[in-house]
Amino acid sequence: MDHIRPQVERGKKSSKLLVSARHMKSDVNDTTFSHVIFLLSGIPGQEDFHLWISIAFGLIYAIAIVGNSVILVIIKTEPSLHEPMYIFLSMLALTDLGFLIATMPTTLGLYFFNFREINLHVCFLQVYFVGFLLYTESGVLLLMAFDRFIAISNPLRYGSILTLPRIAKMGLVSVIRALTVVIPLPVFLKQFQYCRSNVLIFSYCRNEDILKLACSEVGLRGMYGLIIKVLTMGLDFPLIFFSYVMILKTVLSIASQAESLRALNTCVSHFCAVLLFYTPEFSLSVISRFLKDASPFLRIILSYVSLLVPPLMNPIVYSVKSKPLRARIIKVFTK
Repeated sequence: MDHIRPQVERGKKSSKLLVSARHMKSDVNDTTFSHVIFLLSGIPGQEDFHLWISIAFGLIYAIAIVGNSVILVIIKTEPSLHEPMYIFLSMLALTDLGFLIATMPTTLGLYFFNFREINLHVCFLQVYFVGFLLYTESGVLLLMAFDRFIAISNPLRYGSILTLPRIAKMGLVSVIRALTVVIPLPVFLKQFQYCRSNVLIFSYCRNEDILKLACSEVGLRGMYGLIIKVLTMGLDFPLIFFSYVMILKTVLSIASQAESLRALNTCVSHFCAVLLFYTPEFSLSVISRFLKDASPFLRIILSYVSLLVPPLMNPIVYSVKSKPLRARIIKVFTK
């Protein structure tokens, strides 16, 4: 028995050391995970032109911010523009401003100062805000399609159907929907281990870009971003399309051709906003998830189109197509 006892004690010591080593390994992994740094990327092969790209992007950001801010100020201060169409337009301008503010620090920081590093948690926070604003804007575009349908199909009851309290509730539902569906996204991303290359291909954090760096099994949690995109934007777009089918049906029943064209003309701005928003975003999602061999350059260009073109063009298109808004803008700047 005496000669067995030392062996038992040595076995206990070795098991304790093994458990201790496991705890130490776990602590190291946790520490490594909590201090992961991602590296943002610009346009590949164009490093020598970063100064000119930064100037171009800076101008785009400045014009887009000024344009959307002017839209908001004019709609707020001009009582004649307190109509459903312009209230929805102010919601669109707010979401576009949110996009610009959420992505401007990393994008301009990369091109102006070559700041590539971004902390893991800051990256997840940016993913949350970009996703929240993305799904909010999709909901706002759906509300604007409903607004155009009511204005054309039932113009006499337009003001009584779309009252200010009802518009506020509709906007609140869009915001709550976006907040609810996006909350699990950064939570799931934090549960993955990132031990592969830490280089992102975009100048701001996107969900599908981060998932490619995960070395652990992502499973259904990794598909959550695609699922919520299908359940939000994937449902909003067909409903917008259906509203335009109903609008065309109503317009074609109008006897006068001049009145038909006038009614359709009120939808041109919204139709352009829908195309500018959904086309690059859907294209980027399909290419990133299903076309693995697609050129990174194409994805980067689509990401910038999706990010910058809608906030830049929406104020321009609405200012050109809306006579009351255009008149107020000209009046402000001439003063």
